Amino acid sequence: MATMMDYIQEEQETLVEILQGFVPKKEERRLAIEHLMILATGSSANACLAAKYALEKLAQITVTIEEPYHFNHYGHLSKEIETVLAVSQSGKSASTIDAVAHLSEQGLYTIGLSSDLESPLVQKVNERIDLGTGIETVGFVTKGYVATVLQLYLLGVSIGYSKGLLSDGQVSIIKSQLEKMIEAVPQVIDKTIAFFEKNVSTFKLANRFVTIGYGPNWGTAKEFETKFTETVRVPSQGVELEAYMHGPYLEANHEHVLFFIEAPSSNQTRSQLLCDYMTSHVGKAYTITVAAAADSDTLGLDVACEELFSPLLLVIPFQIFSYLGAAAKGIDLSKRIFDDFDQVLKSKI
Repeated sequence: MATMMDYIQEEQETLVEILQGFVPKKEERRLAIEHLMILATGSSANACLAAKYALEKLAQITVTIEEPYHFNHYGHLSKEIETVLAVSQSGKSASTIDAVAHLSEQGLYTIGLSSDLESPLVQKVNERIDLGTGIETVGFVTKGYVATVLQLYLLGVSIGYSKGLLSDGQVSIIKSQLEKMIEAVPQVIDKTIAFFEKNVSTFKLANRFVTIGYGPNWGTAKEFETKFTETVRVPSQGVELEAYMHGPYLEANHEHVLFFIEAPSSNQTRSQLLCDYMTSHVGKAYTITVAAAADSDTLGLDVACEELFSPLLLVIPFQIFSYLGAAAKGIDLSKRIFDDFDQVLKSKI
């Protein structure tokens, strides 16, 4: 039976295949995209949030992310939106399928991103994009998450290239940057496992975890929240840097563990200032950064990358922490719980 760790170990190969298969070309339909609405929930929504900044910058478009069930029942469709991207790894998310079907009826151009090209979602859209992961049988998705982030980066490149915003040379530079990052995935995995082993007692005993991120790594923080909630099964929260300073910090106590996500940014100093302040008020404060680090409380991945693309690598430590942290707490992730949940709540088709 495959495990989360098995799929994490497959991430590099999957990302290499996706990137090597990407050949930019001028596409007329991409020229029309100016205001893109993304429908996604769960880890798919987190991946979209992590990739939103890059997608907007590369394509020079406005991106809005909507939770499909809420949008379907309460949302207002802006007249500016002309394209909808529905993201669902399984392609079976009922709320996403319902929302995209409703929007298709209103004449909007719809695109589906899914790992199953025969899924109900793909049958409802005008255009389909293969996520490129195959079917991930473990419910706590990992490989599919990083594949979604990369595919959204490449969608941004495709739109930017089609509009003439990116030259062949610029596309080559972007692909080279991503290639070097993907080459570092095994290094990231090894460093993360070593860091966890040195701090296993903290992961085992803590009863609340909070992760703080800024910019595109707000999405990484939200994926931490999803993964830890699914696997470690103690209160876990992912918060945007500035938002944490407006209320959430007041609950901090010495039973809490904080993670600060860092990438090169004008916000990095503010994050470090908050970390320094909170360290004496919580049980432990860790930093996860793409830079090299010697501090024992910092996991330094030592990978050169700009903030724009950093979520592709910075999420991997949290995926591994989720898997190993669950094991440290004696949780057997192979044992299914709430078996009838999807059937009763009709959350998936």
